[in-house]
Amino acid sequence: MQSLSPIVRRKSRQIMVGNVPVGGDAPITIQSMTNTETTDVAATVSQVNRLIAAGADIVRVSVPSMEAAEAFGAIRKQVAVPLVADIHFDYRIALRVADLGVDCLRINPGNIGREKRVQAVVDKARDLNIPIRIGVNAGSLEKDLQKKYGEPTPDALVESAMRHVEILDSLNFHNFKLSLKASDIFMAVAAYRKIATLIDNPLHLGITEAGGLRGGTVKSSIGLGLLLMDGIGDTIRVSLAADPVEEVKVGWDMLKSLRLRSKGVNFIACPSCSRQNFDVIKTMNELELRLEDITTPIDVAVIGCIVNGPGEAKEVDVGLTGGTPNNLVYIDGKPSQKLSQNNLVDELENLIRNKAALKAAQQENLIAKS
Repeated sequence: MQSLSPIVRRKSRQIMVGNVPVGGDAPITIQSMTNTETTDVAATVSQVNRLIAAGADIVRVSVPSMEAAEAFGAIRKQVAVPLVADIHFDYRIALRVADLGVDCLRINPGNIGREKRVQAVVDKARDLNIPIRIGVNAGSLEKDLQKKYGEPTPDALVESAMRHVEILDSLNFHNFKLSLKASDIFMAVAAYRKIATLIDNPLHLGITEAGGLRGGTVKSSIGLGLLLMDGIGDTIRVSLAADPVEEVKVGWDMLKSLRLRSKGVNFIACPSCSRQNFDVIKTMNELELRLEDITTPIDVAVIGCIVNGPGEAKEVDVGLTGGTPNNLVYIDGKPSQKLSQNNLVDELENLIRNKAALKAAQQENLIAKS
């Protein structure tokens, strides 16, 4: 299956969040945020590791107090992923986590106090080569902007963002990325589209407070999808009122669907109808659960009948087409073998795992030769 995306990405400068590049020609990264108490180091480390296993490139942790800052330092030592510290108002917390190994500071320069305090944070970030993320949110706009615009608008978000950008520019600090989040899709998309023409810094995409797992996934997919199709966005966070691991999974599904990144199994499956020769929905539910550990990109088609089945199966690595009395499996576009209804999922899982292992070995050989 063709894997090259037709999307032409916006040209942005590149920053480094720990060892992960963001912006420029780097792959679009996927982020999530812990929702454990940061002072509960063991619980937070456990959740971060679950996010890593799901495919998170960067993880954000809220640091609302000096006690949480000390806990952040302990967490930083125990996990192998870049960590962003989410900080509001107290510049001293930013200074402390910088000394404790933070990989990025999420602050708004305009809300951490007087100029000397902003200068202190920026100087520390510059000395330790720590990037900053400016995070503008429709729910926390400055009071004068609320009065000026009457309500959150795309222009209000952009004006707020540019205030923070100008503070950093005045301090000759350009190692930052920026987000302009709103729960309203139209507002967020319009704001991102405008800011994308005004600065060349990396953009962190998100539809904030999008909702629960189903509704939030739909809203985020529409909003982020529109922007990603425009080539806008260097890192994304899908904000869901759900297990943060689900945010990472949805983020990957978004990028895979747009051919912007590839990881694990990409399923093509029919919605099923009375023509199906096996239970497609049950088969898919089982396969998705069983194959979550596969990281090698592999395309798999699961089609219940012979109407569209052969056509889809010929375009993927492993394809299953429903048939009577047996189902036909294609490997690399060619008929391979027939599977009965007995142990269908077990046998198909083994075929997919074998193909994924073969692809992984082939990729390793290519890397070794290069």
